[in-house]
Amino acid sequence: MSEDIEAKIRRLRELGKATAEQEARPPKPAVTRPPRRVSKIGSLRERERKRRIIIGAAIVIIILLAISFAAYTYYQNRTLRELEKAKQQKIAEVNRYFTGELANDTAKFELIKQIQAAKSIEELNKIDVKKVYEERLAELQRRKEEAAKKKALEELNKAKAQQISAIEQAFEPLLAQPLPEDLKNKAIKKLNQLKQEVENAQSKEQVLAVDPTPYLMDLWKEYYYYLIDSIPTQKVILKKGEEKRIYTKIEAKYVISKITDLGELLQYTIEKAEMVQIALVLTRDRINGAFLSPGDKIKIYAKNGTKGQYIKIADEGYVDLVLLPTTAGQISLSESQSEGSTVSTSSTTSYSESHSTSYTPGDTTITNAKNANDQYSTTQSSSDSSSAYYNYNVNLAEVLKAIAAGKIEAPEDVKEQLSQYGWKIIDLEKDSGMLVLDPTARFLVIIEVPAEFVTDILNHKDMIYIAKITG
Repeated sequence: MSEDIEAKIRRLRELGKATAEQEARPPKPAVTRPPRRVSKIGSLRERERKRRIIIGAAIVIIILLAISFAAYTYYQNRTLRELEKAKQQKIAEVNRYFTGELANDTAKFELIKQIQAAKSIEELNKIDVKKVYEERLAELQRRKEEAAKKKALEELNKAKAQQISAIEQAFEPLLAQPLPEDLKNKAIKKLNQLKQEVENAQSKEQVLAVDPTPYLMDLWKEYYYYLIDSIPTQKVILKKGEEKRIYTKIEAKYVISKITDLGELLQYTIEKAEMVQIALVLTRDRINGAFLSPGDKIKIYAKNGTKGQYIKIADEGYVDLVLLPTTAGQISLSESQSEGSTVSTSSTTSYSESHSTSYTPGDTTITNAKNANDQYSTTQSSSDSSSAYYNYNVNLAEVLKAIAAGKIEAPEDVKEQLSQYGWKIIDLEKDSGMLVLDPTARFLVIIEVPAEFVTDILNHKDMIYIAKITG
């Protein structure tokens, strides 16, 4: 139907153009004819006819133009409505595709702008929304991937920097030690190797997998072995916090080799076991083992006064000298003697004699007595009697002083007699199974211990207990 209307409009236009051309065409030159007499009525009729023809043609043209304009207007309105509808559909398609992250994308607004500026459906159909969407989606995905790669690279570089810093900090305490040259070079080489492994890592997992701990364990142990070998004494002290123990060098290396935790290993320090002598005055009941002799190996403990518990002060020491108390160094001796005789005039003579000697070593008194009686009969009697008592109290300490002052004859013999006196008492205790000395008797004990333990021993000197190592 639209094609019929268009055809009619074209014919009307052609007809209008033809009429205009006829009117504009110059009149043909009149053929000269002999003048003829024209009737006035005929002229009027001719003019009326022409006028009617012109009016009719004008009316027809106007009608055709009106019809054409109405048809054109109708067609244009219909085209516009169809174009507007197509635009709305196209915009709806844009909104359907461009959602989520692309909801405010510039490409979306550019498409809408192009759709709204389209002048025809053909031009509108040339706008490929899906293609633009897919291109923008691909571009967005590419940017996401690039951003993700960039972020991953940044995180990887950050992880590498942190791991390298952690490795350097882990090696720093070791490298700060006075390492021998070969061990220092070995540590630096291992540090650089670990750093290079981190730099070559392609992921955070690979970065974090570079652990310096096993290598530091071996390097620290080598350093401890070096320290142990460098100490001039035969024994060394391993100190961990407040705990200190003395070992031979082989034992110390074995203890170090058995440690599997780096944190625990770094708690140890190695010190020279320099032996010193220290004097302690102890009651006999605080000498566990009781019968100490020079050369005995001992351990030293202390009683915690607040909690009543025992703590180990030194795990190894030696007895150099034990001095016995004065109660074991004093001898008490008493002696009494009496004599008598009788003579009678009956020639009977009577004689009697008694002799008694006593001495007290320690708390024991020993008495020796003798009696003799003789009788003679004579004719004469007489009587005579006599008696004596002696008590000796000898302090061996004073005897020693007298020997030192040269006031005793045969001092070498006296010293020989006294040299084993105290030990004989203790030996008699062990042999007889009887306690001679009081448990609270005080002994002076000279012990030899590593210098590291002296401070602790002196701090607990009033609570010290000595244990004799028998195995």
